[in-house]
Formats: sequence, structure tokens, C-alpha cells
Amino acid sequence: MPTIAANGINFNYQIDGPEGAPWITFSNSLATNLTMWDEQAALLSNDWRVLRYDQRGHGGTDATTPPYTFDLLAQDLIALWDALGVKRSVLCGLSMGGTTGLGIAIDHDERLAAYIGCDLPHHSPDGFIQAWNDRQAMAKEGGMEGMAQPTATRWFTDAFANDPANAATMKKIIGMISSTKLDGFLGCSGALQTIDYHGRIEKIKVPTLFISGAEDPAAGPHEMAPLLDMLPGTTLHVVPNAGHIANMENPENFNAALTGFLNSL
Repeated sequence: MPTIAANGINFNYQIDGPEGAPWITFSNSLATNLTMWDEQAALLSNDWRVLRYDQRGHGGTDATTPPYTFDLLAQDLIALWDALGVKRSVLCGLSMGGTTGLGIAIDHDERLAAYIGCDLPHHSPDGFIQAWNDRQAMAKEGGMEGMAQPTATRWFTDAFANDPANAATMKKIIGMISSTKLDGFLGCSGALQTIDYHGRIEKIKVPTLFISGAEDPAAGPHEMAPLLDMLPGTTLHVVPNAGHIANMENPENFNAALTGFLNSL
């Protein structure tokens, strides 16, 4: 895959779809990479110019020494768009990628045609911060390979993770987690501990859809419901039989919601 310099580092990215088609950008979650969006890219690449990229410290993108902030991660994407000549794009992000999208939608809405935020945290309560302290300590002690199996198990429902039919998906996820750079994990998880978008989400003006896995213990429908009060007129689509990585656990339902929203623009 190609790389390009932006905001002081080299980004790994992939573009699919015809030149001249409208842009849609996909932003990955913590400890994954752009291949988490393989099914969505294949679905949309006939009609959309699909950009996927690895966030800072993930996949083939350079890591820098922590700390990171979501302002930095948002600046990364703006710089990447500038380097690639992307003037305006739909943006779809999941978890960390979705929170990166919040920052773009709030501060750079002139660059967005629409925003799709999936399974995302929008603030950092005390228990959330402590959980990340624990995971950071685990990563420092055992490396990212030691994080892979417990993290993958937490992200998916037991029914999915334990079904032999899904072994390839679980192997793919474990591979993504294992290959994440430690500084990338520490930096981005540290950013997740400092989310402070309360009082600013109301500024979002672009068409917005929220999506959540019905059984996501971290950013499920209960945790994301307050966003609907902050942005009246938006919708939260709940993906049944799905945990945190809803686009991979139940892609058929996720993709139906995604394409339905895109077709409404």
C-alpha cells in the first residue's frame, strides 16, 4: 500500500473506486488498521472514491512518542486529505475513528459532506479512564501480542467469537491488534482518556448518523443515546447481534444502515 507524508509522519492509506466519484473516508478503531473496513470498501467502491488510512501508530502509519490528543488525530486526517487533494468527504469512523470524526465535524465541517459515527465514546468518565490505565499497564508488561486475545474477546459477542465459522475474522482481528505499535496504542488510548466534547457536539451541522452494536459493552446504545439529545434530528441505528466492532460482526445489517444513509444524501 502507498504511504504519504502529512502532519510530520508517513501515513499508510488505500484508495479504491473511480476517479471523480464522491469521497468517503473510513477511520479505524484503536489497535486495528484500515483492513477492518474491507467489506465496506468492496461494497462502495463502484460508486464512491473510498479512502482508508491507518491512524497514527497503527498499521503501516508511523508512530510518534505519546502523548496524543484527538486534536492531533483530527489534524492528521485534515493533513492527509490536503496531501491527497481531498476537498470534501463523507467520514465514517468507529470507536477511536468515530471520536476523531467528532473533532472533524465540530471544527472542520467545511471538509465534510456527512458524518457517520460508530460505537464511539464522546467523553471520558472516571471508570473509563481507569480501564485504560489498566490496559496500558498490561500492554507495557506483555506487549501488544499479549493484548490480542483478551481484546478481541472483549470486542465481539461470545456467540460470534466462539463460532468456528468466524475463525478467519477473529484471526484477522488478533493479527491487527498484535501488529499495532506500542507507542501507537499508548498514545491513542491516552487520547481516549481525555475526550472533552461536551458542550461542543451541538455545533455539528453536517448530516449525521450514529451506529452502535446492540451488545457493545463500551459504546452501546445506552452510552451513545445522549448524542441524540445533543443533535436533535439525528438517528442512532442499533446493529443487532453485534458488539464493539459492529461493521465486522454483523456487516449485512451495518452495511444496510450505511448505504441507506449515503443514499439519502
